[in-house]
Amino acid sequence: MAFRLKPKEEKFFEFLADHAKIARQSAEFMDQAIQNGNNLADVVFEIDKLEKQADKIVDETMHKLHKTFITPLDREDIHILVEKQDDVVDCIKGIVERMHMYNAGPATEGTKELTVVVVKCVKQLDKAVSYLSNIKKNHLKLEARCNRIVALEAEGDELYRREMAKLFRECKDPVEIIKWKEILTHMEEVLDLCEDLAESLKRVVLKYA
Repeated sequence: MAFRLKPKEEKFFEFLADHAKIARQSAEFMDQAIQNGNNLADVVFEIDKLEKQADKIVDETMHKLHKTFITPLDREDIHILVEKQDDVVDCIKGIVERMHMYNAGPATEGTKELTVVVVKCVKQLDKAVSYLSNIKKNHLKLEARCNRIVALEAEGDELYRREMAKLFRECKDPVEIIKWKEILTHMEEVLDLCEDLAESLKRVVLKYA
């Protein structure tokens, strides 16, 4: 008896793209909090809502992975990508929560510069993930976005080291040092996560382009 395999389930690309969009929106809220330094409670509330949406997407992705016979990418790749994207959202939320809990006060110009780089990095990630649904056509664009993420991570690392050195050199209040050291470290972690995702996306390109 003849039978037909079910077509590949394309919903996973939508899950990944929606999650990347949430990461971008979270980064934009973080930028608003750091650049302006006001309405932190409102920003925490908004990012908390976004994080819940992101967690729901992760749950839906895992559920569908268990039920789907043919996936457009390897199951492991889908799992890795959505989990790492979720780490980005969680880390961004951690930055704003710490600013609010610690009553951190106005950010320095160096911290604001670093924030701009973080936001650029997450936006590049959002765009890169959007190319996955047609990877054969868009693999060069996807790789270009990944390379840009790697370059931004290097730029952000330099800003992070410079700002951390300045913090320990110029700040005389140990409590303020502890506050901003944690915030800056989480910002640098977002950059590292984005770079890690870029490398994962490059490996996907090698498999499927």
